Amino acid sequence: MIHLVKDGTMTPESATAAWRRAVVFSGDEQVIEGPLRGYHHETYVIPSLHTNALLPPGRWKCREPRSGLLWFDRRCFESEESLLSALTERVTRIPEIFEVEEARLQRFIEGETLGAICGAGDEIPSDLIGQLITVFREMVEVRPDSLSIARNCTKGDQAPEGDSAGFLDRLIRFTEKQVYDKNQEEFGELFGRLGVDRGTFTSLRKHVLGLVERPFCLLHADLHRENLIIDNSWQLWVIDWELAMFGDPLYDLATHLYLMRYPKGQEADVVSSWCRTVEDVREGSSRGWEKDLPLLIDYKKAQSVYTDVIRSATALRDVPPGEHDAELSRTARKLRQLLFAAERPLGLDPGSIPTADEIAGALRQWLRRRRPDRKRPLRASVAYGPTGHLAPSPGCDDHGQP
Repeated sequence: MIHLVKDGTMTPESATAAWRRAVVFSGDEQVIEGPLRGYHHETYVIPSLHTNALLPPGRWKCREPRSGLLWFDRRCFESEESLLSALTERVTRIPEIFEVEEARLQRFIEGETLGAICGAGDEIPSDLIGQLITVFREMVEVRPDSLSIARNCTKGDQAPEGDSAGFLDRLIRFTEKQVYDKNQEEFGELFGRLGVDRGTFTSLRKHVLGLVERPFCLLHADLHRENLIIDNSWQLWVIDWELAMFGDPLYDLATHLYLMRYPKGQEADVVSSWCRTVEDVREGSSRGWEKDLPLLIDYKKAQSVYTDVIRSATALRDVPPGEHDAELSRTARKLRQLLFAAERPLGLDPGSIPTADEIAGALRQWLRRRRPDRKRPLRASVAYGPTGHLAPSPGCDDHGQP
């Protein structure tokens, strides 16, 4: 929940850059709300500006990137606020950006997450689906050569226009090098106990061979229920563009379907509506979807294994002693479910997948070898993003909703 920051919660020594900036902009630390739940940024909400700038009505988010993050997804744009500014009037359902004193504030969208209204597996009202399809339509219209803002990704990270197979191969390579390889020292033995060795990447590449070409466009790459806000007028807004990139439009749909967990009937309707819409905007955007969409979803299942093994094991370090056994069992069952879901793309033998008890034992051994106070940063140049998980975890957005 969002909470009002009380006097004395932060000493001058512990105050972060985000907090100090929020105090400067608000003029009164008693009215600051936060920090909001969120992985990528430390975020506070301020009701007004204590500056000479004329702030439009509404509440605003003052944010700073968190340091030392473990990223599991490629980050292609240097600044989310810069991207949102560049998308003004091109993608309509995004937060407004207000520039003041060389800082960019993002409007706080008043409302609830879609996940708070319709939980995972629940059907989404058709009018909201229509608004979401409009977002896809607008993103397909944004082509790589039409947006001139600073990027993090190198030329080598960018597949040639329309090369959907090359685009996916670069994502696989990123997962292999930046997630799996860089965390071998910390998690290599645990991966081995679960049967997830380097050969799984060979199997994955073979499994997804043969994607057809589709014209590239802007992708959100993280469209799930916690990143969709429904305001008091029943209008849908899209937040958290941190993982946006240019690439294969079908990848955005695959990621969305994987994270949303629509009822089967509604999922088919969403796919049909998406195909009609993107073809209307740019011919060929849904080309080959019947064969390629299942392969892209299989990649998301495989990615979930690599990311959730690391994320879940790390999270167990912070579980209170009284809850540890129950959480260990829950985590073991979840990881086993992920392994079974990804057994085909990863080339796993279903009969060799460890039991829940065996996975719990592997996790327990991994924890025993690390002192409880050991907080050494994990070796990765990327950070956690829910695109790599079976379902978005609580707190993956910074909207502050429960």
